Amino acid sequence: MISLSVNGAAGRMGRQLLTAIAEREGARVGAAADAPGQACIGLDTSVLSGGDASGVSVVDNVQALERGGDVIIDFTAPVVSLALLDALEDDSTRVVIGTTGFSAEQLERLHEHASRRAILFAPNYSVGVTVTLKLLEQAARALGDDYDVEIIEAHHRHKVDAPSGTAIRMGEVVADALGRDLASCAVYGREGITGARESQTIGFETIRAGDIIGDHTVLFAGNGERIEITHKATDRMTFARGAVRGAIWLHSRPAGLYDMTDVLGLK
Repeated sequence: MISLSVNGAAGRMGRQLLTAIAEREGARVGAAADAPGQACIGLDTSVLSGGDASGVSVVDNVQALERGGDVIIDFTAPVVSLALLDALEDDSTRVVIGTTGFSAEQLERLHEHASRRAILFAPNYSVGVTVTLKLLEQAARALGDDYDVEIIEAHHRHKVDAPSGTAIRMGEVVADALGRDLASCAVYGREGITGARESQTIGFETIRAGDIIGDHTVLFAGNGERIEITHKATDRMTFARGAVRGAIWLHSRPAGLYDMTDVLGLK
C-alpha cells in the first residue's frame, strides 16, 4: 500500500486529489496539509473529499507530509510549491508538482531540486492531454512551416495565470518540432493595427469565463485547409486521477525531473 500526501488539501484540486487517492486501489491518504489558519486544519480529510472517514487530519506543517507519505502531491502556487521543496529534509521524499505559472527563475530552482530528489512536474496530468502533446509533435513535424499555428485555450474565471501551463507546453512542443524558440516566436493576443501575420510566429489566445474546466485547441492553418487538434476536460477528476497514477509511478524512481510522457512511456 502506497501512502500519498496532499499539500493544499482544501483547494479546488486538493479535494479532488483526496478523492482520487481514496478510490485508487493500492493507495491511501498518508497526510494532508494546508496553510496555517485555514478553517480545514484539524478536520478529517473525508470532510474535504466527501468520502468515508480516513482517520487522517489536515495539518499545517510540511514535516507531517514528509513523515506520512511516500510521495507528496502539490497543486498550489509557485511560491508555495518551492517553499515545500525547500522545507523537505529527506532527499528520498518524492514530489508530484501540478502547480502552473512558474517564472523562468522559479523553474531553475525546480530543476535544482530535481538533481537531489525525484520530481514529477507537468502542466497537465490528464492522460488525454499527454497523448494530445504527442499528436501535436507528429503533426507539426509533418506539416512544417507551410501552416500557421494558433493556440486557443479557455478556463474558468478563477484561474490566475494566462496562458495556461498546458497551452504553453503545447506551444513548446510545436516550436521544438518546427525548430523554433517559443520565447522568440510567441505572440500573446492581438489588438489594433498589427500588420500581416509573420509566418514563423505561434499565436496564443486566452479565454476566462464561467466554470470552464479546461479547453485547448491547436490550429494548423494552411492554404485551402486547416487542422484542429482539441482536448476538452469536463471533469477535474481527470487531472487528479492522472496525478495519482503519476505519483505511484514516481515512487520507485531515482532523482530527476520527469513528466507525464515518462509515466505513459511515450518518450
